[in-house]
Amino acid sequence: MAKVLIVEDEKDIVDLLRFNLKQAGHDPVIATTGEEAFAQISRARPDLVLLDLMLPDLPGTEVCRRIKGDPRMRQLPVIMVTARGEEVDRLVGFELGADDFVTKPFSVRELLLRIRAVLRRGPPGEPEPPRERLGPVRIDEAAHRVYVGEREIELTALEFKLLATLMARAGRLQTREMLLRDVWQVNGEPQTRTVDTHVKRLREKLGEGRDLIETVRGAGYRMMDPED
Repeated sequence: MAKVLIVEDEKDIVDLLRFNLKQAGHDPVIATTGEEAFAQISRARPDLVLLDLMLPDLPGTEVCRRIKGDPRMRQLPVIMVTARGEEVDRLVGFELGADDFVTKPFSVRELLLRIRAVLRRGPPGEPEPPRERLGPVRIDEAAHRVYVGEREIELTALEFKLLATLMARAGRLQTREMLLRDVWQVNGEPQTRTVDTHVKRLREKLGEGRDLIETVRGAGYRMMDPED
């Protein structure tokens, strides 16, 4: 069970989210304004924030910026929930540090799965455990081998590291900047062609497992768990 702070001023959506979160075993807490959200974070200490972009007092982007810019709150996961689906809104949200983005109208089941995926990560600073299998894809990090079904496939060192990173973070969006930092150890302006080219080659080599890597338009990539 997780304590989930819903930052939303539309009563119908609040009621829908509260009911479904309770059904899924979570403990929902409500804030209808940005300032109330900060008070609830301090008082209720939630495990995750569902944040609407259109609030009556502050833009959701400003709320996210303050959360991720404060050392006391920056480890708190934020999923943006909004009716605005333009690519620029997603990019701004991810640049501010949002962990995921869901556009209204949304599937409640998908939202619950996104919440579970974001909460699946360990405590701040804890190394992410490797994942050995995802659908037909199996990775043996010790032997540096990858299998799709019963067939072994050959990957370059970078492709292997890219796959291992995506598998360890299954269900969670990985922006191009994050992948450049963690796989290529490159900081600065995103070299999107580098990431996109390697993902394209990796998909081609994965064969029947290629569709496990999902493109999040305007943001990056996510490797999905078929069990979800």
